[in-house]
Amino acid sequence: MFTDKEIEYLTGQRLGRLATVTRQNQAHAVPTGFRLDEQRTAILIGGHQLARRRPLYLRNIENNPWVAYVVDDLASVDPWTPRGVTVRGRAEIHSQGGERLGPGFDSMLIRVEPTWITSWGIEAHAYGRPNSRRVGA
Repeated sequence: MFTDKEIEYLTGQRLGRLATVTRQNQAHAVPTGFRLDEQRTAILIGGHQLARRRPLYLRNIENNPWVAYVVDDLASVDPWTPRGVTVRGRAEIHSQGGERLGPGFDSMLIRVEPTWITSWGIEAHAYGRPNSRRVGA
């Protein structure tokens, strides 16, 4: 699913952006904390007091579970060298397990099962052909 280099990159990052769609078909993107699951096959997204706050992105996932998640940064600014991973897939909300993501995380978590992965600047030059592929179900 994820390549070894993508796993190495993702395990070294802690912040990404979750994109969902509202009931009015408007895009909604938010920064969130994340980790890879134990099998290194899915993105686990957590937050603080998710169950109590019920942020818009949770309600969006309940209505439409298809999401995108982006993790990116700059390997260098001189020369400008962007890199990152985009995951598209189906999100599931779980009421338990989020606390294992780290101190302060709520028990609620979101699990994103990838159906499409694209990475750039991870296994090849940042401006080369991205590594895009269908994965999973």
